Amino acid sequence: MAIPKFKPLANASEGTKKIFKPILIGVIAILAAAFGLESTNNDFDLGKLLKGESLEESKVARDESGNVLFDKLGNVTTDKTLGKKSNDYNCDDFSTQPEAQAFFLKVGGTKNDVNRLDGNNDGVACQDLPKGE
Repeated sequence: MAIPKFKPLANASEGTKKIFKPILIGVIAILAAAFGLESTNNDFDLGKLLKGESLEESKVARDESGNVLFDKLGNVTTDKTLGKKSNDYNCDDFSTQPEAQAFFLKVGGTKNDVNRLDGNNDGVACQDLPKGE
């Protein structure tokens, strides 16, 4: 089977050019915006934006290295003394199972269990910790 050869855009029909140019411009704009966000260490929670929250409310905080840090409650923080990367947390970081469970669910649950807080994938984190309150 012969591989079809693509015509350069300059040799394409006017109809193809009318379709291709806006698509190309859109792709370049998206890539430029993504580069701008990454180079300035800015990130936004698309879920919050789609719910109608403002850009300021949807901004995700990062530390100076660009990492998103979480405290033990799963809240995003930029203070290294209060938080660390989600993949740096282990069951030893929590006093009780409910505390570990709250963190586990807030940072993504079974879909984002990078440190295997839920070793058997049953949705319950750090089952050996005391049940606490």
